[in-house]
Amino acid sequence: MALLNSLFAGVSGLRNHQSMMDVIGNNIANVNTIGYKGSRVTFSDTFNQFVKAGTNPTETTGGTNTFQIGLGMKINSIDRNWNQGTFERTGITTDLALQGPGMFVLDSNGEQFYSRAGAFIFDGFGKLVNPQNGAVVQGKIANDDGAIPPGNNLEDIIIDTNLKLPAVATSSISWGGNLKSNSDVTRTESVVLRGNLQNDGTLDGSTTKVSTTIYDTFGEKYTLEVTYTETANANEYDMTWEVLDESRASVGASAAAITVSFADDGSGNFVMTDASKELFDPNATGYNANTAVVFNGVGPSSGDILFQIDASTMTNNTTTQTLSISADGNRTPNIVSGSVTVFDSLGNSHQLTLKFTKIDTNQWTWTVSVPGTSTVTGQGTLTSGTIAFNADGTLDPANISPNNPQFNFQPVGGANPVVIDLNFGSGFSGVTQTSSSSVVSALSQDGSAAASLSNINIDQYGNIVGIFSNGNSRTLAQLMVATFTNLNGLISVGDNMYSAYANSGEPRIGSLGEETGTTVQSGALEQSNVDLSEEFTKMIVSQRGFQANARVISTADNLLQEITNLIR
Repeated sequence: MALLNSLFAGVSGLRNHQSMMDVIGNNIANVNTIGYKGSRVTFSDTFNQFVKAGTNPTETTGGTNTFQIGLGMKINSIDRNWNQGTFERTGITTDLALQGPGMFVLDSNGEQFYSRAGAFIFDGFGKLVNPQNGAVVQGKIANDDGAIPPGNNLEDIIIDTNLKLPAVATSSISWGGNLKSNSDVTRTESVVLRGNLQNDGTLDGSTTKVSTTIYDTFGEKYTLEVTYTETANANEYDMTWEVLDESRASVGASAAAITVSFADDGSGNFVMTDASKELFDPNATGYNANTAVVFNGVGPSSGDILFQIDASTMTNNTTTQTLSISADGNRTPNIVSGSVTVFDSLGNSHQLTLKFTKIDTNQWTWTVSVPGTSTVTGQGTLTSGTIAFNADGTLDPANISPNNPQFNFQPVGGANPVVIDLNFGSGFSGVTQTSSSSVVSALSQDGSAAASLSNINIDQYGNIVGIFSNGNSRTLAQLMVATFTNLNGLISVGDNMYSAYANSGEPRIGSLGEETGTTVQSGALEQSNVDLSEEFTKMIVSQRGFQANARVISTADNLLQEITNLIR
C-alpha cells in the first residue's frame, strides 16, 4: 500500500498544480481586462498516516516523536488580490476609475451587482449603464435645486439630455472696485473765452458764435454755445450762452444777455473795461451772479450744469478775429463706469451700466441705466443717487442715498418688470475710494438666461454636474459605492461584476470621499492589477511542481513493476 500512497500523493500534486496553472492562465488572459483583480492559489497538505505514535517522556526514558506519512496535498484557498490597479487616461467623461476599496453598484433586472470596471455610457433613455450587459449604475438623483438628498437609498442614474434650465430674472448685483480719491470734479467748472472780437467799424448787429463741450454732474456731454452780438454802441457786445444736447436741442433756457464793453487802454488796444471784468470776477464788488451759469436738471440724466465763465482777457479791435473757448483746460471728465449683462424673467439679456461721477471731496454721484432698446417706452431708464466715503476710503452703507438702492425697468418682450438690488458693499469690501486708479465692475449678478444641457462633468466625489449653454452648472446626480468587510467573500458572475455571497458581509452603501475612503477619476479606467513577471515566475514554479509530481508517479510505477516482477 505504501507505493499506492505515493501514487495518490503524486496524483494530488498533479491535479492541484494543474489548478494552479489554471488560475495563472486566467490571470494572464485577463492582463488587459479593466478592473480585473488577479487570483492566487495556496496549498495545504491532507490527512497524514500514522506509522508510529509518539510517547511521553518518563523519569527514566525520553519521549519519542510521532511518525507520519502524508497522503498528498490539496488546495488551501483561491484568493483575489484586491490591490489598486493603475489608471489609463481615456478622455471619455463616463469612463470612471475608483481609487480606494469601494465598488460601483449596478442593478440588472432588480438584482444588485458590484464592479471595479467603470467603462460606462449613457443609453437611449439617459441611463448610465454598463454597455456590455445594460446593468444600470446606481446612485442618487439631485432635486431641481441641484441638492443631493440625504441617506443611501439607491436609484438608477438617469440624466435627461434634453434638460433645460428656466430663465432667472436678475434680482441683485454686487459691485466692487475703486474710485480715485484725488480725481477732479466731473462736471465742467470753468469756461474761458479768449481772443479778439474783430471790430469792422460798422454797427450792424452782427453775431459771432463759439462753442465747446461741457459736462453735467452725471458726466453727460453737451455743447455750450456762446453768442456775441453787437449793440448799438461801439465796442459793446451782448453775450448769451445756451446748452445743447447731441441733437442740437436746447436743454435749458438761454442765459440773459450780459453786456460787455471794450475801451482803448491808451495804446490803441481795446480791452475789456474794469466794469465788464467785474461781471466775470466773483471777488469783484460789481460781480454779477448771472455769470455763474446754472442749468438745473437738464438732459435725460437730470444732472445739473454749473460753471463759471471767464471772458476777462478778450479784446476788441480791427485785427484778425481769433476767438476761442475751452472748458476746464480741455481736460477729460472723470467718469468711472462698469457694465454687466442682466436678465429678465424670459431670459432676455439687457446691458446695465453703472456710472460714478465726482461732485465733491469724498462725494460721488451714481447712475444706473439700461438703453432705450431694452425698455417698453424705448426711452431708456435711469436711476441715480449719491455716495459718500469715509476719510479712510471705506464705505458706510448709511452714506448711500437712497438707502438700499434699487433699479427697475419694464423690459420689452412681455417679461415681468425687473427690480434689482444694488449692493455697493461695506467697509473695504465692495466699492472703495483710495489713491489707486479708478475701476468699477460687477462682482456678481444672480440672473441667467434659459439654457439647455450642453455637457457634463464628474468630480472626484462622484457628483455628476451638468454644464448648460448659458455657462451655469448644476449638480444632477451623485454616484454611490459599496464597501465590504470581506472582499474575498464576493463571487464573480462574469462581465467584470461580482455578487455578494455567504462570507462577504452585507454591502455598506456610501458616498465617495471620507465616508468610504474612495474617490473616482473621470476620463480614466482602472487597469488589471495582474503582474506578468510574477505570473510567469509562478508558471515556472507550477510547471516544475507538476513535473516533480509526475516523476513521483513514474518512479512509484517503476517500483510497482519491480514488485510484480518478483513472481517470475
